[in-house]
Amino acid sequence: MGKAMENAGDTLKGMETSGVTEDTVYLRRRIGLLAATSIIVGTVVGSGIFIAPKGVLMNSGSMGLSLVIWTLCGVLSTFGALCYAELGTSFRKSGGHYTYLLETLGPLPAFLRLWVDFIMVRPAVSSVVSLAFGRYVVEPFFTPCPAPPALVKLVAILGASFVVAVNCWSVKLASRTQITLTFIKIFALVLIIVPGVMALTRGQTQNFQNPFDSSSSTLDKLPLAFYSGLYAYSGWFYLNFITEEVIDPNRNIPLSIIFSMVTVTVCYVLVNVSYYTVMTAEEVLMSEAVAVTFAGRALKGVASLVPVLVAVSCLGALNGGIFVAPRMLFAGAREGHWPGLFSMIHIRRHTPMPAVLLLFPLMVLMVARGELFQLVNFASFSRWLFIAMATLGMLIHRYRFPSHPRPFKVPLAIVVTFTAVCFFIVGLSLYSDPWNTGVSCAITLSGVPLYYLTIRRQLLPLRWTRALDSFSKQLQILMEVTQQEVQTY
Repeated sequence: MGKAMENAGDTLKGMETSGVTEDTVYLRRRIGLLAATSIIVGTVVGSGIFIAPKGVLMNSGSMGLSLVIWTLCGVLSTFGALCYAELGTSFRKSGGHYTYLLETLGPLPAFLRLWVDFIMVRPAVSSVVSLAFGRYVVEPFFTPCPAPPALVKLVAILGASFVVAVNCWSVKLASRTQITLTFIKIFALVLIIVPGVMALTRGQTQNFQNPFDSSSSTLDKLPLAFYSGLYAYSGWFYLNFITEEVIDPNRNIPLSIIFSMVTVTVCYVLVNVSYYTVMTAEEVLMSEAVAVTFAGRALKGVASLVPVLVAVSCLGALNGGIFVAPRMLFAGAREGHWPGLFSMIHIRRHTPMPAVLLLFPLMVLMVARGELFQLVNFASFSRWLFIAMATLGMLIHRYRFPSHPRPFKVPLAIVVTFTAVCFFIVGLSLYSDPWNTGVSCAITLSGVPLYYLTIRRQLLPLRWTRALDSFSKQLQILMEVTQQEVQTY
């Protein structure tokens, strides 16, 4: 391990900081504009666009309304991404949601976000992507019969294991993997868009006759349709988790966010138009793998390639999520809101290995027991509640500290609109799906007594504290990890 710097409290500015060597243990600024854009696009474009169309259509009630919801979800996600661009340039710490809640609303909301994210949200979201990966790998071998669920889950766990291993091994390898997989998944979207748009221009418009006809949607189902759509767009906030590793964040965070979200929104709407050009609404609802069904009709020459591309897309989203999400746990542990072991990084590989490894057993558990749409609804309540709280906190911070530096500032109307819509969707979801959202709410609130027992007042018995400290030290030695030796914000 490198020798700790005497001026470790100063902000690190690349490798030019005096005394910093290649052996110094800290998270480097290695994410440029291309890598930053690849992280956002690569995590947004994952399993969602290949599994969510069914969920959006099922809860919206008509093809026309589903396309409206896809567009609105893109606009809403872009609004949220712009808000997070302001937060990311105003607060230069990594950690995303956690950091912004800590800076604007205080430690309790920040801790609750950290608690629910790593107990429920992050494992659930990663499990959805893993299961989609497993389904698209296995399904072609069993068509037209359904794939064995046990085999799908086994392949899902193998995919998750591979991604966790890559992210433990090297930040550079994980970043390059993300860039490569992002280009492949963009190719997959283009491969779906082109034949659908070509068929539409040739006059194949019979599926778009009376698009809003026979709409069975009710107000209580619309939040679930939005949840499915917003799940497909989720990932726009992930770059904020690694602010301290982004080169020139004041420039690259807003640029990458704006470019990524415009690109993704256009692609998603066109992909859904292509689906509906080739398939009827009833066929979309009956399909367990929409992209595979589409390929079988519109891409007969290369139909076998589509499941491979979709599986790669899912793998890229999984890699992006596991690359950035542990940084929130890392930031929380650094602030004392999680065991200190999780704020440590490997002494040679410079990866936050303990934080990455914590996700793995929870992911495996949810993959083994979960079901796709149940997991989406289960995770969405807490995720969107805390995103709304973060943007509300941004408004409060603007009012309380008007002179705080904000290199990128979003119009007030966008912030208010996004925050209000998020709270509205979260509120209606309690009525739409009371079981999953109620359980999610209960798990979130279970963090309140935990915060006061372990963080605020330190009421754990002394022997428990000593045992945990001893166990943490043994794990630290085993994993060869230590605290950062310089401050990176």
